[in-house]
Order: sequence, then structure tokens, then C-alpha cells
Amino acid sequence: MRGDVYRDDWGIPHVRAGSALELAHAQGRNAARDRAWQIEVERHRVQGTTAAFLGADAVDWDRFARQARLADTAQRCFDRLERLAPQTAAWVVSYVDGVNEGLAEGARLAPEFTAAGVAPGRWEPWTPLGVWLSTHILFAGFPTKLWREEVARRLGDGAIELFATDGPGTAGSNGWLLTGDRTDTGAPIIAGDPHRFIEDPGVYQQIRLACTEFDVVGLAVPGVPGIAHFGHTGGVAWAITNAMADYQDLYRERLRRTATGGVEALGPGGWEAAAVHIETIEVAGADPVTAEIIETERGPVIIGGPDGDGDGGAEGDPGSGAKDAPDGAPGGGAGGISLRYPPRVTHELGFEALPALLRARTVADLDAALDHWVEPVNVVLAADTTGATLHRVAGHVPLRPRENRLRVVPAHDPAYAWRGRHAPMPRAEVDGAAVMANARGLAAPLGVEFAPPHRAARIRELLGRSDNWTTKGMADIHTDTRLASARPLLELLAGATGLSPEAARLRDRLLCWDRHMEADSTDATLYAAVRADVVHRLAAHPALAALTGSADPAASPVYPAMFRPWLAAVPRIAYALETLLTHGPLPHTDRLAAVAAAAEAVAARYAQDASPRPWGEAHRLAPWQALPGADPDADWPGLAGDHDCVLSTSSVPGITDRFARGPAARYVWDLARREDSLWVVPLGASGVRGETHHRDQLPLWVRGDLAPVVMDWNKLHRTEERAEMTADPAASAVRTPVHEQEAPGFGTVRLVPVDPAADLDLIHRWVTEERARFWGMGDASREEVLETYEFLDSLTTHHAYLALRDGVPVALFQTYEPAADPLADCYDVQPGDFGVHLLIGPGDTTERGFTAALLSVLIGYVFSDPAHLRIVVEPDARNEKAVARMVRAGFELGPEIDKPEKRARLAFLSRTAVAGA
Repeated sequence: MRGDVYRDDWGIPHVRAGSALELAHAQGRNAARDRAWQIEVERHRVQGTTAAFLGADAVDWDRFARQARLADTAQRCFDRLERLAPQTAAWVVSYVDGVNEGLAEGARLAPEFTAAGVAPGRWEPWTPLGVWLSTHILFAGFPTKLWREEVARRLGDGAIELFATDGPGTAGSNGWLLTGDRTDTGAPIIAGDPHRFIEDPGVYQQIRLACTEFDVVGLAVPGVPGIAHFGHTGGVAWAITNAMADYQDLYRERLRRTATGGVEALGPGGWEAAAVHIETIEVAGADPVTAEIIETERGPVIIGGPDGDGDGGAEGDPGSGAKDAPDGAPGGGAGGISLRYPPRVTHELGFEALPALLRARTVADLDAALDHWVEPVNVVLAADTTGATLHRVAGHVPLRPRENRLRVVPAHDPAYAWRGRHAPMPRAEVDGAAVMANARGLAAPLGVEFAPPHRAARIRELLGRSDNWTTKGMADIHTDTRLASARPLLELLAGATGLSPEAARLRDRLLCWDRHMEADSTDATLYAAVRADVVHRLAAHPALAALTGSADPAASPVYPAMFRPWLAAVPRIAYALETLLTHGPLPHTDRLAAVAAAAEAVAARYAQDASPRPWGEAHRLAPWQALPGADPDADWPGLAGDHDCVLSTSSVPGITDRFARGPAARYVWDLARREDSLWVVPLGASGVRGETHHRDQLPLWVRGDLAPVVMDWNKLHRTEERAEMTADPAASAVRTPVHEQEAPGFGTVRLVPVDPAADLDLIHRWVTEERARFWGMGDASREEVLETYEFLDSLTTHHAYLALRDGVPVALFQTYEPAADPLADCYDVQPGDFGVHLLIGPGDTTERGFTAALLSVLIGYVFSDPAHLRIVVEPDARNEKAVARMVRAGFELGPEIDKPEKRARLAFLSRTAVAGA
């Protein structure tokens, strides 16, 4: 079971196989080859075993992964998949088999294995489900509920939503769709960029997956089969953003030990047994640590336990949001916090959607596939070649009280139980354009925290400037740096009086600034400096100082270190700065004073330097790497943008100007011509440090440029060995076909690449027979035939295939690009022209319908690539049988032309003619 991997000039894999199962196997093998270190780290993250080779810094994640039961949940989800969707389960298993086949080679290429002292392991059938789950378990931001508890405890319940904005712990994206009446081609365009932590290697892999059932390009998650979030099947294209829905709950549990060493939890019906066991976490360079794994009826306990080791707030404390135990309930016990999330409850991860997405040809197909989507909850935009569009939310959101979405709720109260799921999910019509950028909108009934409206509003504004958009024009939107969120601070700065001359000059300079966070802008640097100073002044203000820990720190709950990013006050204040400077708890005079004081401080800092460094020198990329320091020579670039810009390169104001979050990919899907689509990732196609394509897209990404999506197989380079073949031509049936089709009443036709050496006897015999005199090689020797087809095999514009009927060679089929052939001197080559030659073999081909059946398969293969608009043939003008055969097949005759070797008759068959027939 193999497939071929071709690559374009950027090293992007184009994987081709004979069936969906073979293709899944080949995709897995490619992931292991290109991303062995990355996917193995992900496998260990699922299992909670990363500390065994990454050291003590990884213990917190490993403990969480085990306590949250990620691996066990993935196993349960796969078991359900195997029972209810066995074909999808087999597809996943085939992918896993490919990973296991390729891991040894991939590990030899990746130096991190040696540096970390770890060998590749073995993937289980459920591992890809675990990778998906661990990648997205934090997407809904359940730790934010811990932050809101702290806000309520320290500032009062009225402040619980004061910081409700897209913060540092969540991931968002931009996405937009233009209908055909807004584009230059008259067909829809979909574009966008997912904002995630920038990782090295990248979290998204550009890939093409092609077999007889589908041919899809898109962005895959290494370690997971198929293409989930962003793809183009030729007929339909789609994109997603995080819906910012809330679908995970935290429950405050009362726990106690039993006399036999077990654990009980107080539920709605009283004390109930909880599952409990101990696991050992191995730690490189340190002693192992143990983790107690407890699971109640609500879910796994991820904070605290029955011994009182950090319960996230005692039940019944003021501001805790929890009610006292019901009258008569047994008392006693310590506290913990359990996590309830849909896949753990339903044993569904939505993997049934993945192969259905690949097979989708229309918006209706895609919509039906998304009905199976579970995690994470997304807003989806899609369009197809008919002009139909889709704008909907997809995923599993449980029905429960709004209090569950806001904060930690008591486990013993039945009022907070789940009662089914939201259905149907929200959807909307698309009128000219649709934008999704994590702002409050379509998914508003499902969440609490959303991104500010600035990115969405700016994209709409930019799209409104033209009704003739092209794919290349999308780059101007991707890289827009207008910072609308600067307005409140600058308005306060405009009202500042009594400033020193230096601060007044700074004020006047910033008020003249165009509010674009461009990489070469020194004004952007000055604004960022003032903003950071304001953040710290607000954090120290009496109205907010309690959040920084000055309010009775001894009473603060002890949370695991893993949740500190969500609980850090300064980043929260930074991202909520607009709110705090407009209608927050600080009086207007205090806000004004804070901004004025910040201007004075920054002016004094730059008093000796009238020209601050450009923003791009301060705002530099700082990607996440599983093995820190693995590439000490890396010189990461600086970029334009900021958190609320469309170019959302997110630093943490008040903490650092460097950024780790940003566009983890950019894409533009063209529904008119898929080959006019564009994409780019921050680093490159390869996850192997030191390879050519590890970081070769970084300059493109920094500039805001995009690479073309190559759809023509003839422009790709084969990079992996073909299946072994014997000298027996019949053995060519074991080669991986480029096309396979069942022709009713005729049999299975496969197209396999010619191997010049292995097929020499067959080809020489065929081309030198009298019946093949018009082929022009009647006097060729074996050596001349071998040389001809070896030369053909070396080209990227010309290809030769054997057509097999039920495994038996019946024809020699050759393809070429007319523009790269001497034929171009003989006629006016049109865009989308694709040339073919056909030599039918000498077997028993006199049966009725033989030629028509074979031609229908070959024509179907050519037009399976949307880039091919017209087939061109040029048989010898004297070959009346061949000319008549083309006419019967629907070709339109063209003029006779003179070529150096013959006088030929041109004939053409258009895609539209075939569709009409």
C-alpha cells in the first residue's frame, strides 16, 4: 500500500494514490517523513509523557493531560468511531499505519531526536484523535473561568465580565468570502488567516491529497489525516475561524477519602464514588513525580483533590459563585475543580466529518459533512463553483445555564447539569460578502468572550472599496495594519494638559500618526511604549491593584502553574485596555492622569534619542519550539501589525513587544480557477531543521506575499520511490496509479507512470509494429526507445503512462503542455490547453465499445484537473482512423499543420463540450 509524493518548488507535498485508504497511508507516511519530531512530540503530549525527554518544565502539561484524561478520551472516541463509522475508522488506521512505516526514516532526518535522547515510538489507531483533542482542548478557554473567579473574588461580582475580550490564551482568525458579483472572475473568493501560536515546525502543513475519489488542496494538521479547517476540493472551498463559543465547564467539587482509600464526590444525589488511580510521570534529569487521577460524574478533576491541595476557592466563600451544600447534605471533604467537555461525555470528536469534507463537491455536501463536526466549535465560510455560499457555526455546544459559561459552578446543584446540545447551529445568508474575525456576531448566543470588532470592521471596510477583487488583491487585506483600538488612548492623550515640552511634542507627534503599525514606523514604536506604560499604571491603580496580588495573597487559591497565563493580571489589563480607558472602574480624571504620566515617562526615555527604532525592530517573532535552544543561530524577523490589526501579530503590551501569536498560515481560495489560489505559512513545508524547505517561505510571509497553489502534476517533482516493479509489463498493475476508474461493462482502468527500463520490451514492441507506423518510431532500436522515454521521464511538462485494463496493458497514453512543446509554433495555444497522444496496444481491441470506453476514462482523467480546459490532439493527417476516432469522441477538427516530422490534423475537445454531453 503506497502512494507517490510529488513536490512543487516550495517543497509542498502533493500526495497521490489509487484509493482513499492508500492515500491516507501515504499522507501518514509523508507526515512521518516531513514532521517526525513534531508529530512525536504531539503523541507524547496526548499521553502526558513529554517530561521524560523535555525535563521538569513539561511536568505541568503532562499532569494536566493525564488528569484531563486526554488519551483515554481519544481511545473511547476511536472505539465509538469503529462501532458506528467503521469506514472512517479504517481510514484513520491506514493513516496510522503510514505514520508507523515512515517514522524511522523521519527520525533519522530530525536532529532533535538525538538532542533529546529519545527514539520514535509507535502510534495507536486512536493517536490522531488524541492529537486533535490535545491541540484544541484549550481553544474554548476554560481557564478564563478561573480568571473570572479571581476578578469576582477581588473586585466583586459586578466586574466579572470587565475583561471579556479575546485574550492571550485563546486563538482566533480572520476569514472572508466574496460572492461572484464582487470579484473579477465572477466566481467567489475565500481568504483568511488563522491566528495561533507560531510554532517551529508550523502547526499547519500545506498539502494536496489526490486519489480517484477526490483531489483536495489545503492546510492539514500534522498527525491528523485529511484536511479539516481550510481546503479546496475543486468544486467547493471552505475556511473557519474560532467561534469563541463556550462549550467546556468547570465544576467545584467537594471530595473526601473513604475508609478503603477511595474518593467520593458530592453530587446532586449525595456522595458518590469517584474513579481514582495513581500515575507516575517520568522526568528527564529529575526524580519521577506522581499524579492522582480522579474523575467524578461531572468529569476529570484537574485542580485540587480530597486532601485540600488547592481547590480553587472554598465552596460558599463570598464571590465564589457557588451555593452552600443543600440542607441535610453530609459535610466534610476538601475541594477540587473538574472539567466537563463534550468528547469526554459523548465519546465523539467529529472525525466522521473529515473524509466527508474531502469528498465534498458542493456547499450542500460540505454543510452535511459539518453536521458531524464536534471540536473545536468554529464559524465556517464556504462557496462552490455554482456560486452557492455557506455561513454557519459548526460544533457541539451543550445546553446549560449561562452561569456555567461565566465561572466555576457547584457540582452538587442539579441546576448546572447539561441538558442536550444547541441545535440547529446558527447560520446566515451571504449578501455580497461575509466576514468572520472572532467578533460578537453569528456565534454570540454561544459564548461570553469575543474579540473586539476592529478586525472584522476593518476587513469589511477594505472589501467595500472594490467590486473587482482578485486573488492577488487579498494580500493587501491580509497585511493591513490599521490599529483602531488606539483611539481611546489617543483621545485621552489629546485632552492631556500641563505637559512638559517634550511630552507635548510626543503628544502632537502621536496625534498626527496614521495609526498604522507598520514595521518601519517609529511612531508605532512610540505608541506601543506609551501604551505599555499606561498598562502598568492601570495595574497599580487602587481600583485594579487587587488583581495584581496585593489583596490578601494568602487567601488566593493555589492553581497549577499551567494556568498562570490566564491568571496574569497585566496581560488581561493590556488586552482590555479599550474598556478600561472608556468605561472601566477608573474615574475619567484618573485615566487622563495615567495617560499623561505615561507620555511624560516615554518622552523622558527618548529625550536623548529623537529617533526611536522602527516598530519592526522591536516587534519580532518569537516562535514556540518543543526543544528550546534547538536552533541557537535562528535570527527571527520583525514584523508589522499588532493584536487588533488585521495583521494580527500579538505581542503582550506591558510585558513584551515580541510576538508569538500571529497568522499561522494565509490562504486565498479561487472558485474560478483553483490554480489561481494562493497560500503561505510562516516557516516552510518541511519540519526538518536544515532542509531547504524548513524556512524558505519565511521571507514571503514577512513581506505579505503568497505562493501559488500548483495544480498541474506536470509542474511537480517526484520525490519518493515508486513501488517496485518487475520487467514483466503485467506487473505494472502493482504500481501506484495516477488515475483509477471503473468503466461499466469494460472493467477497471488504471493509468500508471511508464518506467522506461521496466517497460522497454513492451513499448519497443508496440511502437515498432506496422500498425503503429504513424507513431513515428517504426525503425527505432531498443536503445533509442529507452533514450526517448528516459528523456520524457526527466521532463516536468511531458509524461507517459500505461493504461491497464484489469491489470493488462492496453494503451500507451502520453500528456504534454502545448506551450512547452514544438506544437506551440504551429497554433495559437490557449490558457488551459492540454495535449495528449494515444497509442492503443495490439491486443484484442476489436470488441464493440472498446475505444469509446477507454477514451472516456482518459478524458475523465484529463478533466479531473480543473486547470485543463481543452484537450489538444494532433494525429498524423494520413491516419484517417485516428482522426475519425477523435470525431466520434466529440473532438472538433481544427486545421492541418506542418510539423517537422509530419503533417498533422489538429482537433480539440473542450471541458464545456464534455459537460454538455
